[in-house]
Amino acid sequence: MKLPEIDLYLIAPEIVITAFGFLVLMIDVFSPKEGGKKSLGYFGLLGVILASVFVLSQILTGFTKTGYEGMFISDGFALFFKLIFLIIAFLTILISMGYTRREGIEFGEYYALILFATVGMMLMASGSHLITIFLGLETMSISIYILAGMLREDRRSAEAALKYFLLGAFATGFLLYGIALMYGATGSLYLKDVASYIASKNSLLKSPMLLMSLAFLTIGFGFKVAAVPFHMWTPDVYEGAPTSVTAFMATGVKAAGFSALVRVFFSALPGFLPDWTTMMWIIAVATMTVGNIVAISQTNIKRMLAYSSIAHAGYILVAFVAGNKLGTTGILFYLMAYAFMNLGAFAVVILLGKKGEENILINDYAGIGFKYPLLAAAMTICMLSMAGIPPLAGFMAKFYVFSAAVQEKFYWLAILGVLNSAVSVYYYLRVTVVMYFRESEREITGLQFSPATVIALILSLIGIFYMGIFPSNVLSLAQKSIFG
Repeated sequence: MKLPEIDLYLIAPEIVITAFGFLVLMIDVFSPKEGGKKSLGYFGLLGVILASVFVLSQILTGFTKTGYEGMFISDGFALFFKLIFLIIAFLTILISMGYTRREGIEFGEYYALILFATVGMMLMASGSHLITIFLGLETMSISIYILAGMLREDRRSAEAALKYFLLGAFATGFLLYGIALMYGATGSLYLKDVASYIASKNSLLKSPMLLMSLAFLTIGFGFKVAAVPFHMWTPDVYEGAPTSVTAFMATGVKAAGFSALVRVFFSALPGFLPDWTTMMWIIAVATMTVGNIVAISQTNIKRMLAYSSIAHAGYILVAFVAGNKLGTTGILFYLMAYAFMNLGAFAVVILLGKKGEENILINDYAGIGFKYPLLAAAMTICMLSMAGIPPLAGFMAKFYVFSAAVQEKFYWLAILGVLNSAVSVYYYLRVTVVMYFRESEREITGLQFSPATVIALILSLIGIFYMGIFPSNVLSLAQKSIFG
């Protein structure tokens, strides 16, 4: 019997991140209680940097290979998403270093779970078999469930973790049932085999079992990307979870969900394009509209950013509906741009808070434009980028997404997307107006600016400007990364 080939270079980024996750746990166990925990974040950052070296080397050499009995693939698409996940993990650890110390959750398991969640995301992007994607999703999800409840003495945090766990388990059941139905209809869980089998038997396109599988897979992935009507968990979980974890969820989990969604639907189910186009058209419009309209009435910045996150999922689904090369490229570009502008905004939220006083109401930001001008300017840049104002990354991201819809003659979808984007300007600018044109009812004093969080904010702003003013480099990399 021939043993399967074990290619460690193929999974080198995942090995590095996993190893450093365990290393952080061991350091936490054996380090002295006083001052020993300060190094945990640095070891997490080191792990992310080393994993990034492997990912970048694979990108530069054009590395494309399938391994482990064809269940794992490292191609341009997977590598681009791994780069996004590592950027998100790096910035999340940076914004966490001061925040965890302030909130008393500077545990080794906190940083380890961020690293393990990142491994799950990377598995989702590299899965060429539905079980690999499922294992990646569960590795990510279980880590996030625990992270959401890390503020153990805060009832909102416990509620967030419980809600996310229960609803996440429910959505996972749908996803697993969809995978089982696909296996029952096609006899395989390999994405390419499923596509080949469906292409060879046209009668399968009307198979009730496959259509049910399509619906259940949409529910499972729709939950992870926070698409309407699977979005109900988002505002409560985002509000209750630690702010650094909320930032990680809003960017990393969403990107991972879209990586799996695009991989499964475009690799295994291209024959169902007419069936899913109509369904996703409706979901995209509903997601954009609900996210933007409900965001207008929010008074809590974390809940506002939660509904904003839902709206952004709708914009990305516009490119998914287009289904062309520009659309797939637009999804990759959008998710990277979204990571920078969202993490930047949450970094400001963290910097403007202190122990026992998070200052997460929008009215709390009144007057900070003059008291903390640099922080207010940074928040304004992030808000304007999310609104799609040039020359920032958000504008270019929306331009590519809507252009893909126009290219495929989805004119109404593009028009509704632009109108929704115009609506979003109101609640993004409201934050800026409060910061600069409202007098504060109470002084925000005693803030301690963590150097690591400030560095994360600066890196996010550089990313926003770079992708807005010089989008061609990231766009060309995204174009080379798409498959099919």
